[in-house]
Amino acid sequence: MADFKQLAEALQTGDMEQVKKLTTQALSDGLGPGQILSEGLIAGMNVVGVRFKNGDMFLPEVLVAARAMHAGLEVLKPRLVETGIKPIGKMVLGTVKGDLHDIGKNMVGMMLQGAGFEVIDIGIDCPPEKFVEAAGQEGIQIVGMSALLSTTMQNMRLTINALQEAGLTKNVKTMIGGAVVSKKFADEIGADGYAPDAASAVDRARELVRLA
Repeated sequence: MADFKQLAEALQTGDMEQVKKLTTQALSDGLGPGQILSEGLIAGMNVVGVRFKNGDMFLPEVLVAARAMHAGLEVLKPRLVETGIKPIGKMVLGTVKGDLHDIGKNMVGMMLQGAGFEVIDIGIDCPPEKFVEAAGQEGIQIVGMSALLSTTMQNMRLTINALQEAGLTKNVKTMIGGAVVSKKFADEIGADGYAPDAASAVDRARELVRLA
């Protein structure tokens, strides 16, 4: 019988092959994909998030764990679609115009997926209109923006303004992050949320989904 604790532990250590094997085994044992996702993969990534915030895990280890989580998700995805299990939230993620950095954004995306979100990653160097177009898709609840350069921070403000002008901020929350931004800056530009790191981004996204 599938051992969710073993699956969660394999994910935390970044053992991709073991995660794939245990996820496949759990499906073979007749367990539902939603249960495997929540009690195995998400449970494992929740521990990773807590350890990362506490300084017990570092970015390279978190990235390895996130890749292992993706390996399990790839096994589950067809079954999740078949059973019509909905994600806990739907989010657009991108790096703002003028900024080509994506490591932080990718990390946030992987952590969000590990927490059960559907993430639409629109990439780097994204002008406001690209965020607006993506935010207009059905079911989008949050738009997440990343910036690593102080020269590109103001493009977050321009993006939020564009979302407001398009009438999207009534139903879509905004969240920002990146080394150069702060809670104070988020408040200044009217962002609904700010996260200093990937694990905090998951917590904040969960809160924003409840408010959406």
